[in-house]
Amino acid sequence: MTSYLVSLLGGALVGLSSVILLILNGRIAGVSGIVGRAVQGINTWTNAAFVVGLLLGPVVYFAAFRHWPTVTVTASLPLVMLAGLLVGFGSRMGSGCTSGHGVMGLARLSPRSIVAVLTFLASSIAAVALLRGAVL
Repeated sequence: MTSYLVSLLGGALVGLSSVILLILNGRIAGVSGIVGRAVQGINTWTNAAFVVGLLLGPVVYFAAFRHWPTVTVTASLPLVMLAGLLVGFGSRMGSGCTSGHGVMGLARLSPRSIVAVLTFLASSIAAVALLRGAVL
C-alpha cells in the first residue's frame, strides 16, 4: 500500500504545481513547451526553474526516503534514444505532451486535449502489442 501512497502524493504534487503555475504565471504546465521555451530563451528564469525542479525530484525523494528511486530500463540505449526523438516529434506535432494535454487539458475539458490523450493511449496500446508480439 505504501507504493500507492507515494504515487498518490506524486500525482497530487503534479496537479498542485500545475494549478499554481496556471494561477501565478498564466501558463499551462506542459513539460515539452516549458523545455522548448527554456531552450529558445523565452521566460528563461521561470522555465529553467521548472526544469531544475523536475531534475531535483530524485534528490527530494532521496531526502524523504533515504534511498534513490528504483528505475529499471530494459531497452537498449539506441531504442530509448529513438523513443525520445519520436516523443519529442509527436509533442511538437500534437501541440503538446502528455503533461499539458493529460493533466491540464483534460481538467479544462479541452476537446483538442481529449483527442490528444485518446491518441496517446491508442498509440501506446498499439506499441505495446507490437513490441510484445515481436519479443514473444
